[in-house]
Amino acid sequence: MTKGPDAFRTISEAADEVGVPQHVLRFWETKFSFIRPLKRAGGRRFYRPQDVALLQGVRTLLYDKGYKIEGVQKLYREQGIKNLAAAAQPGFVPSVAGTRLPRAAEADAQPLADLADADTATRLRAVLTELEEAKAWLDAMIARDDA
Repeated sequence: MTKGPDAFRTISEAADEVGVPQHVLRFWETKFSFIRPLKRAGGRRFYRPQDVALLQGVRTLLYDKGYKIEGVQKLYREQGIKNLAAAAQPGFVPSVAGTRLPRAAEADAQPLADLADADTATRLRAVLTELEEAKAWLDAMIARDDA
């Protein structure tokens, strides 16, 4: 029997839905003040649907986007809980106050069909240059976070 979309989840159900072990959810509670499941008698945790969405966002940031715990905490302080929950949505690109993404990460809405009409080799060289700039920017951001 499956639960409805608005039903509370136990820690095992939430862990399965998020794709992490139960002990990871307990650990995240100690690191992220915004993770607060409902606790019943005996300390049993129950997660609301919005808690599970938030956990999925945290998982995406930590596991898929390469954030460190401190980075997720900073993102929460600067942009709030809604941005964290949105992290699990496709196409999510977090912005951190005081930083600017390089040109390669900004939206360039040229359709793929137009590439066939353009000089492909020249366009690919330009994309490679932008990717190299983006890599240098990311390396600098990582070095700054490690310092």
